Amino acid sequence: MQPVAHPQPLGWKAESLETLRLAGPLALANLLQMLTYAIDVIFIARLGTQELAASSLAISLFGMLVWALFGLAGAVGPIIAAELGARGPALRAVRRSVRMALWIAVGSGLLAMLVCAQTPWIMRITGQDPAIAALADTYMAILLWCAIPMVMASVLRNFVSALGRPIFATVITALAIGVNAAGNYMLIFGNWGAPELGLQGAAYATIISSLFVMTAYIVAIRLDKRLHRYRVFGRFWRPDWARLVQLLRVGLPISLTILAEAGVFGAAAFLMGRIGAAELAAHTLALNIASMAFQVPYGVAQATSIRVGYYFGAGERVGIARAGWCGLMMGVGFTALTGIAMLVVPEWLLAIYIDPFAAGNVALASLATSFLLVAAAFQLFDGAQVVAAGALRGLQDTRVPMWIAVFAYWVPGFGLASTLGLGLVFGVDMGGLGVWLGLAAGLVIAASLLLWRWHARERLGLTTFQG
Repeated sequence: MQPVAHPQPLGWKAESLETLRLAGPLALANLLQMLTYAIDVIFIARLGTQELAASSLAISLFGMLVWALFGLAGAVGPIIAAELGARGPALRAVRRSVRMALWIAVGSGLLAMLVCAQTPWIMRITGQDPAIAALADTYMAILLWCAIPMVMASVLRNFVSALGRPIFATVITALAIGVNAAGNYMLIFGNWGAPELGLQGAAYATIISSLFVMTAYIVAIRLDKRLHRYRVFGRFWRPDWARLVQLLRVGLPISLTILAEAGVFGAAAFLMGRIGAAELAAHTLALNIASMAFQVPYGVAQATSIRVGYYFGAGERVGIARAGWCGLMMGVGFTALTGIAMLVVPEWLLAIYIDPFAAGNVALASLATSFLLVAAAFQLFDGAQVVAAGALRGLQDTRVPMWIAVFAYWVPGFGLASTLGLGLVFGVDMGGLGVWLGLAAGLVIAASLLLWRWHARERLGLTTFQG
């Protein structure tokens, strides 16, 4: 196969449109995915505060691990993009990359399941309320079976997106919302002749929807002529050790970066659990809203990684710069809007989950509103850090951003969260608000350092493709 001509950099307007073409379906798919989680929260919240708090603890651990594995296996996205930019269509290289990423998904998913099986011990050493810990354990014992299909689906999503089919992610995720909602309706409350399983029913519904998503990607790839020509499931048993090492070299730092960020938010949930069940429930609501807003810049970051990776493989430094800065402007611009919404109409956002004006929800809504005010303040930085990290991933620069994340989120971030939230120093006990202020500090520092590294990419020698 003869290599294709290297792509030429687009103008600012054309590059912005190309990034938007990719980012739009990915961001919408991310939002729909969060809506899937939101549906779980909506149904579980109707069981009671204890059930909501228990599910929050379990999902904090499970979500942290699965998101980290998405990053590990998701290294296939920028690697595929670089191959396409350098020598597209690169059938063999892309096929082997996807195959090894699926191997990683299975292996890492098994490890995640083993960690999740330690939930009782984790609840005990973090000092959680025994009743809530018991509920969290029964929920997690079922939920952990979702790990492998979820990570495999993430690999396939990266593949279809890098090959110019991001709309598949949107459609499949939209369909999964209906599957998950129906599963929750049936299994939590015993509707349509199903058994009434309560909190465990929500976990079974998640298993059903995760298997549906993985199967839907397999069917879509088989039916699409452009995707099927790569035959990514062919000779699945054949190893490519060099490709596996490359994926791990790029993916492990991405995974640890996500683990550092998701881990600090997960740890914040455990801090909230020590402060009180009401604070933990309010934290769950506010974090769901902030996470919903985060999905758009995260989609922009995914698109930016692909666009930067494409030019990186082609050796086009002008294209690299334009793709990265276009993504940053889009991501930060959107988070400015979400920050204003959290500041001006927090009750409207809370109404997605609860009636904030109901007498029984006044205290919960008040706490969640105070957390959203802090979230509004750090929205710009959250958007900047995730898109900057995505742009650097397009350059396959993942190791230093990993250390930036570990430092920013865990030293000033978690350090301030635990200090202010639990009153560990100078007797300053700000409760849940202190925890959120610590989270904000971590995001501000991470964004500042990642933006500096992206700005200095030429001086640091990050723009030379070694492929």
